[in-house]
Amino acid sequence: MNEQRRQILEMLAEGRITAAEAERLIIALERQQPGTPPGAEPRPRPRPKYLRVLVDAPDGAGEDGGSRANMRIPLQLLRAGVRLTSLIPPQAVTKVNAELSRSGVEFDLADLKPQHLEELIDHLDDVVIDIDDPEAKVQVFCE
Repeated sequence: MNEQRRQILEMLAEGRITAAEAERLIIALERQQPGTPPGAEPRPRPRPKYLRVLVDAPDGAGEDGGSRANMRIPLQLLRAGVRLTSLIPPQAVTKVNAELSRSGVEFDLADLKPQHLEELIDHLDDVVIDIDDPEAKVQVFCE
């Protein structure tokens, strides 16, 4: 076992990081080629396949007194949804945009293109959102 992996497991055992955080760190280590010197170009990242949303909230609803959610959403489903927007009639797009605007969401459904989703997915691969408060923890990331 290499030193970095051992350190990650020690942090997990000490409770300094969660299992999900440890998993992400180990995956990041695995992306590096063995024996690659520091500063060398790492091998290309694999294309993410899932959007993961983890929720841990103590609200008395779960079996241990908290509610938990572990959602793994296939990015292929999002890609298919974007392609389906091209089938929406222009009149319906206008109505959807008007309702979105009325709700405070300034977004034009006609501008949603597959390449925009791919750009978003590329950026999500580098983003981890952790929300900690005394009541809940939410994590969103690509894997």
